[in-house]
Amino acid sequence: MDFLHGTHRQSRVSEVVYVALNLGLATLLFLIVLEVQSPWLALALVIASKWRALAVRPRFWLANIVANMIDLTVGISVVMLMYAASGVIWLQVVLAVLHALWLVVLKPRSDRRSVAIQAGVGVFLGATALAMSSYRWDAALVVLPLWVLGYCAARHILGSYEEPLTRTYALITATIFAELGWVSYHWMFAYTISGLGAIKLAQLPLFLVLFGFVCERAYNSYYQHGVVRGADIVLPSTLAVGLVLTLLLLFNSLSATGLA
Repeated sequence: MDFLHGTHRQSRVSEVVYVALNLGLATLLFLIVLEVQSPWLALALVIASKWRALAVRPRFWLANIVANMIDLTVGISVVMLMYAASGVIWLQVVLAVLHALWLVVLKPRSDRRSVAIQAGVGVFLGATALAMSSYRWDAALVVLPLWVLGYCAARHILGSYEEPLTRTYALITATIFAELGWVSYHWMFAYTISGLGAIKLAQLPLFLVLFGFVCERAYNSYYQHGVVRGADIVLPSTLAVGLVLTLLLLFNSLSATGLA
């Protein structure tokens, strides 16, 4: 019994330390954004916070980097968004709080729904930060990060299933992300929302999340039933198609700015 009590006590202490360290990271990033004009220090801190991914033998580095890519993407994206919101202190505070909630509430969860939400958040924030930063970059510098993002997001979701074709499905997803990124590079619109500083909401992140949502629902249906049931994907597909058509047909000329 003493051993069990000791183990439980150590577990509680570990949880408290974990929460404190992650809240400290979110707070420190917020303070750096407020005090330092360049984003490089904050970005370096985000990358350094993933040091455990490399605290293994080199042959495991790539696998660990892929496994941590969604969390890394969220951290980097939050930093970029906070800098884009310079001068809008309330929005920077909201972003910092949301990042803290990501670190201590959502990221530790491992159930399938939470894992899918994690991937969706990573895709949305990563593509948003990329769209804001890359409108003057070469096309390859846009397509390649989206390929990596699609690959890692798919593996992140499929890792919660016993799927023998994880790599194949991830490569297919990555290719589709890259193709959508190439199209968006030449034809991209972003919506300006009053009060958000330099942050613009591009179409690409919305399209990628909707595509991923439909694919995740279809795969989950196939995994559960052996076939993709129409009842499981009709609503997600209808919602996705409706939102895409609404954005393309109605909002391209309303408060939209071309980034290409």
